[in-house]
Amino acid sequence: MSYIKKIIDKTVTSIDTDLEGWEKISGTPTMKTWIEYTSEDGSMIAGCWEATEGSYRAEYKSWEYIHLIEGKVTITPDGGESVTLSPGDSFVIEAGFTGVWEIEEKVFKHFTIKL
Repeated sequence: MSYIKKIIDKTVTSIDTDLEGWEKISGTPTMKTWIEYTSEDGSMIAGCWEATEGSYRAEYKSWEYIHLIEGKVTITPDGGESVTLSPGDSFVIEAGFTGVWEIEEKVFKHFTIKL
């Protein structure tokens, strides 16, 4: 068993469909997801995600840690204030989040999700 798993080598086949709970609301954004790690018990995944310009309404069922590598996104939670994020920013989105992801410049991120 290897205790180290390199992420961002894109050796796995990408998932080219929109994520469950994500609905396009403006533009024609597309997304790709590379799940490059799954814990033995299936409780955690990690990988990379990219999306093109446009907006999605998103609902989160799980906690997610994100490190933005490329692009610019403004995230607005329902009833909350917008946060604009750019390369180098790291952040957490809690399970139960609902709101809008406005992708202003093509985004590429690392993610870890606790299922």
